[in-house]
Amino acid sequence: MVTTSAHYTDPRYRTTAGDGYDGVVRISVNNYYATGSLLYDGRAILTAGHLFDPMASSATIRFETAQGVQTYTSTQILRHPGYDQDSNNDLAIVWLPTTAPISADRYALYRNHDEIGKAFVFAGYGRTGTGNLGASDTQNLSRLKAANQFDADATTLKNYMGSSITWTPNAGTQLIADFDNGNPYNDALGRLIARDGLGLGLNEGLIAQGDSGGPAFLDGALAGVASYTASLSKNSTRPDVDTVGNSSFGEIAAWQRVSAYQQWVDQNLRANYPNAPTKPEEVITQVTEGNSGTSYAYFLLQFTGIRNDPNELLSVDYTTRDGTARASEDYIAVRGTLNLYPSENKAVIPVEIIGDTRPEADEYFYLDVFNPVGGSFGEGVVKLSAVRTILDDDGWMG
Repeated sequence: MVTTSAHYTDPRYRTTAGDGYDGVVRISVNNYYATGSLLYDGRAILTAGHLFDPMASSATIRFETAQGVQTYTSTQILRHPGYDQDSNNDLAIVWLPTTAPISADRYALYRNHDEIGKAFVFAGYGRTGTGNLGASDTQNLSRLKAANQFDADATTLKNYMGSSITWTPNAGTQLIADFDNGNPYNDALGRLIARDGLGLGLNEGLIAQGDSGGPAFLDGALAGVASYTASLSKNSTRPDVDTVGNSSFGEIAAWQRVSAYQQWVDQNLRANYPNAPTKPEEVITQVTEGNSGTSYAYFLLQFTGIRNDPNELLSVDYTTRDGTARASEDYIAVRGTLNLYPSENKAVIPVEIIGDTRPEADEYFYLDVFNPVGGSFGEGVVKLSAVRTILDDDGWMG
């Protein structure tokens, strides 16, 4: 995966099944490897756009979870239409032919815009190495993790560096971090743009080749998508320990800022939900369990009021709640925020129903919707709840 402060075999960099990283996947495309993350719908992978040329038709997605190794061939790839050679809009969504393994983590998007100054954890399948020596020449193909801190927006870097960097980031869309070793001389963003910081000690790392598309997590949500690294200097200021672009101490890396792209992600996922209802009379409240994998139960949220501002964003928070059905046994629990964007007045929330062949009674669970922003549920109403029934199809006799 990443270059790290100590050798990659240090346990602090290891990921194991069940520790929250089972939705971080290895992507194979055009004979090279990269990284991606399973999104909250359980069927789409978010990764880097630069992995795919416009003619790319498929990629191989490898999951390593408590269920073992499972491999899928994608059915659809969507690269952000604004992707350019300056690494702007460097995102792509890759769809699986079915929902992912049940034990794979699904990741919500980080929707706040307060990332700068916060420490994050990132993971990937890229080349290993140390900050002193840089990345190795061989692909490790192990999923590892490390930590860092978002220090600035990439536009700030451009404003300070001017023509010393050859690319022009779009404002507010890229987050940058440097690889610190505790030595002020190698504090790249401290010396170059006055964002001082000596790092997170042995926990610190940086992305390397093969980590492209990998996630950066804040509070367990997907906040960044790994995009590029750079060894920078200006005049006599050269913080890189070896002045070679190899993910060593004194270099910087950039992640695409997920909060800036949440509308693009949300709306493209919604456009690809299979058989999703578009109006209340199409909502199915009783869903058949199935024998394996997962299938969707949908909850439709519709806004019937009037926006005071046509550009206003409406949102609600939501979470599933057990009835007789149990999370992780009968359905996959979800928790997140649903945005209705200016062009929308309705959207669905999908919940995955877990199939099995065990005879059992019909069961039910709830979805609670609360904390409306930009609208209300009505006077005195603070929460709405809906129920879905899971119909047994395995011969239960009550």
